[in-house]
Amino acid sequence: MATKFFIPSVNILGQDSVEEAIKDIQSLGFKHALIVTDKPLVKIGLVGRVADKLQTAQIAVTVFDGVQPNPTVGNVESGLALLNENQCDFIISLGGGSPHDCAKGIALVATNGGSIKDYEGLDMSAKPQLPLVAINTTAGTASEMTRFCIITDEVRHIKMAIVDKNTTPILSVNDPELMLEKPASLTAATGMDALTHAIEAYVSIGANPITDACAIKAIELIKANLVNAVKDGQNIEAREQMAYAQFLAGMAFNNASLGYVHAMAHQLGGFYDLPHGVCNAILLPHVQQYNAKVVPERLSDIAKAMGENISGLNADVAANLAIEAIKSLSEAVDIPATLTELGVRQEDIPTLAENALKDACGFTNPQQANLAEICEIYKAAL
Repeated sequence: MATKFFIPSVNILGQDSVEEAIKDIQSLGFKHALIVTDKPLVKIGLVGRVADKLQTAQIAVTVFDGVQPNPTVGNVESGLALLNENQCDFIISLGGGSPHDCAKGIALVATNGGSIKDYEGLDMSAKPQLPLVAINTTAGTASEMTRFCIITDEVRHIKMAIVDKNTTPILSVNDPELMLEKPASLTAATGMDALTHAIEAYVSIGANPITDACAIKAIELIKANLVNAVKDGQNIEAREQMAYAQFLAGMAFNNASLGYVHAMAHQLGGFYDLPHGVCNAILLPHVQQYNAKVVPERLSDIAKAMGENISGLNADVAANLAIEAIKSLSEAVDIPATLTELGVRQEDIPTLAENALKDACGFTNPQQANLAEICEIYKAAL
């Protein structure tokens, strides 16, 4: 069966990446950028520094800083209005997953029309989005290089999974210097998000040798560097290695897709407005316990990538080592252990589970669950 592999045409990683990206933007002839970002990044001066570099390069800048942590349909509509008002000819997303996803939504509707709600699902758009340059400031979501766009519908209280080849940025930028000022809690949550991407891609029914190689290397790098990045935020080497790790994890899941961890975490984010990476981290071992029934060999490989000695062990035992290693890493970076600590209520589980089964991310989980099984996974994570 033919396999398609999606990735931005140009990807810049490492120190001084922003300067290199601006040279590329100039060569493409763009004149006026809408920077899609959030208020915290404006407050710490990061947006101003990037805007100054662009303006020095004779590129005009309009800033939309109204992105929420879980971007909404309303955020997309507000950003689109500002884009049209200022006649911007391209978009720069600056931040983590939320600004990138919001920018993708703006760019997609800018050329295809209608509402972002029209594009929920797989490849629902007809035209390429407005050109998007994604400058990343966190090592986790990989949204700067994927075709995934997650937008919260405030009316239905759900996160819409928009998986569309036309949301792929034309240029992604991962400069570890932009990641140095991120707090430990955000570093931990985004790092565990990246680990989830790699693991779900590796056990996915859509996995192939290319995504496998990316996923395993990402797991190795996360295991080796996440704790250091969390404990010492100014560790540029750990930050750079985490940037590579999350990018590799993005390459994996962008093409192999994901599983029930994301399908279930999206519902928690939409229903309670909870941080995505934390929800993933809590759900990850419980979903893999469910998956271990059918892919213990795959989880054995994950155990090895996380530094566990699996020599002489059968696949079932090694799979359990992988699950324990996930829990240990999560604990080491101070992620809450249960959904109860986040305020999730047992009486909401049937609704959450029903919506999770509709989420496109779950379609490539290694075994398909029924409603009762998804409910049990949620309950186990409480």
